[in-house]
This record gives sequence, structure tokens and C-alpha cells, in this order.
Amino acid sequence: MSTALSRDASTTVAFAQDPESAQCPPAEALPLRHSDDLRVRRYSSRFADVMEMRAPSHSVATYLDHHDGWFRRCAAPMTVQPLGPNGYALTLGRFGNFGFEVEPTIGLELLPQSEGIYRIVTAALSAPDASLQEIYDVEFNAALQLEQDSEVEPDSGTEAGILTQVRWELDLCVWIRLPAVIGLLPDKLVQSSGDHLLRQIVRQISRKLTWKVQEDFHATHELECPPRRRAPF
Repeated sequence: MSTALSRDASTTVAFAQDPESAQCPPAEALPLRHSDDLRVRRYSSRFADVMEMRAPSHSVATYLDHHDGWFRRCAAPMTVQPLGPNGYALTLGRFGNFGFEVEPTIGLELLPQSEGIYRIVTAALSAPDASLQEIYDVEFNAALQLEQDSEVEPDSGTEAGILTQVRWELDLCVWIRLPAVIGLLPDKLVQSSGDHLLRQIVRQISRKLTWKVQEDFHATHELECPPRRRAPF
């Protein structure tokens, strides 16, 4: 994972006065998930949602299998670069907390389907910056399962009255190395701020991407797109 970091002037001064921050970085940076530094915070959550596709499951599966076509379109305006045959490096927007910002780039691998289940997992970036790995780390694990319902009443926007529900679940863990000065703040405030950052990441990656996939699928198949569902989180 790589990230861009910007700080305002007051925060820069605070960091300069922090003796821990002045220490030389380790010769080999480990992912934050393996760090025993007390300044490293771990935030984790699990989310689930349903995406309705007005077509048979085999049509949806064929579409999802060819992610080299839809992933770039649906990820826009986020920057996307290929990462192996089934992976992408995805640069998110800027997220800020306590006077500093991160702009993470994460690697995602879209695994081939297995019995109607698709998985998206974290993938290693081709040229990660070891020093930036000391700031931010993410573990992304998602599963999408296709369930076809043939009991739907046919209408002008549904193919032969068949509806496929794409049920997805996401397990997301985020590790952030916070400046020591932030340790002076109330623990509850620090935790709630990290939770807010986590919700931002979920909305950026999951909700916007699934909305666009749903819209793109129906547009490319000339079908009426169902209305968006409100996120349950």
C-alpha cells in the first residue's frame, strides 16, 4: 500500500517536537498489521449489502468474469492501474484526521469465481514505498455471491422476469500509525475519528463501486436499472 501525506504548519511543528518521531526508521519496514508500536491503531468492521441485477445469474457471471472491461469504468474517477492479470492498484481520495491527510493506494485482486462466489482480496503493490508502509495499512476481503430468483413478475425492465441478487460482504481492517502527540487526546475521540475514516473508505470503495457496477451492467445489457438501495451502514 502506498500513500501521500500532507500536514498543516501547526501539525508539522508538533511532530518536530515529538522525540519518538525524530528517531530513525527501521532498516526494513514491516506492515503495520505486524507492528507492536502502541501508536498503531487497528480499526475493523464488517459490512453487507445486496445488489439487484435484472438478468439470469449466468449473464451476471459472464459480466463479472470480464472485469478488465467494467472495473476501470466503474472505479472512475479513482485512478486505476493494472496489477497482474486479475489485480488493480486503486488510488482513493484524500482522507483527513487531526490535521494530516492520507491518500492511500491499495492493491486489489479479483479472484476467479468459485461456484458462483467471487472474492476480492488485498494484493501486494508492485513497487511499494517501505517508508509509507509505516503510516497506513489496509486489509480488504470481500465476497460476492449470486442468487437467482425466477419468481419475479416480468416487466419491461426485467429479462424474462428473472432477477439475480448479488449479495456481498466486506471485512475491512485498517491500521494507522498516529503521531505521538495525538496520544494526548481522549482515547474515545481517537477511536471515533478512526471509525469515521473507516466509513469513508467503505463508502468510497464499496458503495460507489457497487452502484456503478449495477448501473453499468444494466446499461450494457439495455435493461432498466433498479433504484439504488440505501446502505445499511
